[in-house]
Amino acid sequence: MIKPSITLQELRRRIYRKAKAEKQWRFWGLYVHVTKRETLTAAYQEAKANDGSPGIDEASFQSIEERGVEKFLAEIRGELLAGRYKPSKNRRVEIPKGNGKTRRLGIPTIKDRVVQGALKLILEPIFEADFHQSSYAYRPKRTAHQALDRVVHGLIQGLTQVIDVDLKSYFRQHPASSCTSQAGWESQRPSDSPSDQADTEGQRKARGTPRGSALTVTG
Repeated sequence: MIKPSITLQELRRRIYRKAKAEKQWRFWGLYVHVTKRETLTAAYQEAKANDGSPGIDEASFQSIEERGVEKFLAEIRGELLAGRYKPSKNRRVEIPKGNGKTRRLGIPTIKDRVVQGALKLILEPIFEADFHQSSYAYRPKRTAHQALDRVVHGLIQGLTQVIDVDLKSYFRQHPASSCTSQAGWESQRPSDSPSDQADTEGQRKARGTPRGSALTVTG
């Protein structure tokens, strides 16, 4: 008897439970879930909800939807299944940071945002299982208001010392190669990693990783 396929939400729940219960478990066979229509559709919806500027190909959400979202996602899925998908270069944008400094953003194409979002949807539950209960930044269903509530709770308990730690120029100094190896994008085609793309000028950086994508390395 053929078992009915589970929903993306249930799949993520099962992955999380497995990762939480068995810390040393190594997952395999996840790529097939990345390429599912439901996953790609959810990734597109998340990317659209975040809006954002077009990438180097200048394709906007409006132009994609005029052409047809289903066709757009079917083409991506076909490339992923055939092993022909390769990300485009990021469009580099420098935004003011203060004190005359700028923050580098790497703007992926919407197509790449969808693929990165699909990877995130499948891999996120694995890493979520390792986070500390008091961690709130960049986590699903966690808000700044919840973090403030946690602070208030600590104050009521008499916890009044605060330690503020920041890593200076982390995203500019972090070795680009280690981003790919730590995430598991090793070896066969390292240039396919979203964290290791050249910018719009065709320059590949040995150090630094641009922010701006679904798979930006955050701390």
